[in-house]
Amino acid sequence: MEGGDLGHGIELSADATERMMSFVEDAYPYFRSITGEGVRQTLRRASEITPVELVEVPSGTPVLDWTVPDEWIVREAYVVAPDGTRLFDVADHNLHLLGYSVPFRGTLPLDELKEHLYTDPELPDLIPNRSSFYVPRWGFCAAHRQVEALRPGAYEVVVDTELVPGSLTYGEIVVPGEEADEVLISTHVDHPSLANDNLTGIAVAAEVARTIATTRHRYTYRFVFVPSVIGAITWLARNPDVVPRVRCGLVITGLGDSGAFVYKRSRRGATLIDRVAEVVVGRSPGAELIDWYPFGYDERQYCSPGFDLAVGRLSRTLHGTFPEYHTSGDDLSFVDAGQVAAAAQMVLDVLGAVDANDTYRNLRPYGEPRLGPHGLLNRVGGGGATAAYEQALFWVLSLSDGDHDLVAIAQASGLAMATIVEAAGRLLDAGLIGPDDGAGGSVPG
Repeated sequence: MEGGDLGHGIELSADATERMMSFVEDAYPYFRSITGEGVRQTLRRASEITPVELVEVPSGTPVLDWTVPDEWIVREAYVVAPDGTRLFDVADHNLHLLGYSVPFRGTLPLDELKEHLYTDPELPDLIPNRSSFYVPRWGFCAAHRQVEALRPGAYEVVVDTELVPGSLTYGEIVVPGEEADEVLISTHVDHPSLANDNLTGIAVAAEVARTIATTRHRYTYRFVFVPSVIGAITWLARNPDVVPRVRCGLVITGLGDSGAFVYKRSRRGATLIDRVAEVVVGRSPGAELIDWYPFGYDERQYCSPGFDLAVGRLSRTLHGTFPEYHTSGDDLSFVDAGQVAAAAQMVLDVLGAVDANDTYRNLRPYGEPRLGPHGLLNRVGGGGATAAYEQALFWVLSLSDGDHDLVAIAQASGLAMATIVEAAGRLLDAGLIGPDDGAGGSVPG
């Protein structure tokens, strides 16, 4: 492999931001749902960043307590007002059609039509994102102000859709490592025209996979691009041989808005990924670390009691707490390129820390070894990064006792994980620490 060592820090390439934002812009108009051509189109476009394998699971396939649904095909959907004006046309905005609407054609009076219209009165100028995946119904989503302005009369309704046996599509990238143990990165692919909530996670996952493929790394990294809920459940059901190898993982979503990072802990709350997030994500400006709760994104599938995987979630502003969430306000203007790039780098930093983490033992534990002759100390004292590195040497020597891994040393010292990793690498090269084998150094005579 070329490009460096993931565990010792890898930077995004200079053209990464342009590549990710180009994907977000191109994929924004694709019509996505939990099944259908829009998902395939999105994953094929992501494959231009790095190859994504598309997996098709036939409708009717049992997956744990669920069944893969019929595939949803949308041809056109709109309403014609009494004056001939076409309203709520899915061709104008993907969010106008209630997700998984069954077919319908007919003419309805306004009061009956309103039973099939979904709005958000608190956000009167935005189209909400609504769906009915498992209860057959049809409907349209619209800005509340627009619906309030409708006049009585006969409205022609056209919902030209079809639910047919087809398949559920998910994507997968596997980047082999030196070990078979895996780190899982998951993002959802089913939301129509939601730029931040949906597309930034896909862009970051694809770019991080592309970057890791150029590095030397310890673990195998598996990136999955799944429709929400049913997609993650399908992946878990189809991969019983992979699940036991998953050491830890991240669900990533909503990475392009103006907010600081939010990390949600796994169900167990003190796993490797949670501890890494504390010393990597938690020290970024304004970051928030929150405890597990059984709602949100696909972390709740991976962390369900039977699987109990060590999977946390990384996002920016917490979902449901900002007006643009799941509305037409989550458009391309809501996504900031710099925030997306910073998120991709944060994911790389988190995965790098996971990859580098290990437990060592001080091989010269009696007294303090002389570091100068080993070329480990700068003979001219200094501050800043040099001072942090020299502190890290002593922290690593002090806590390399077989009971503290590098994350624990970063937690105890308050130093950056990258600095601790650098110091440990230098001490290892110098023969002053070694892999923990349960044996201590001998008492000097």
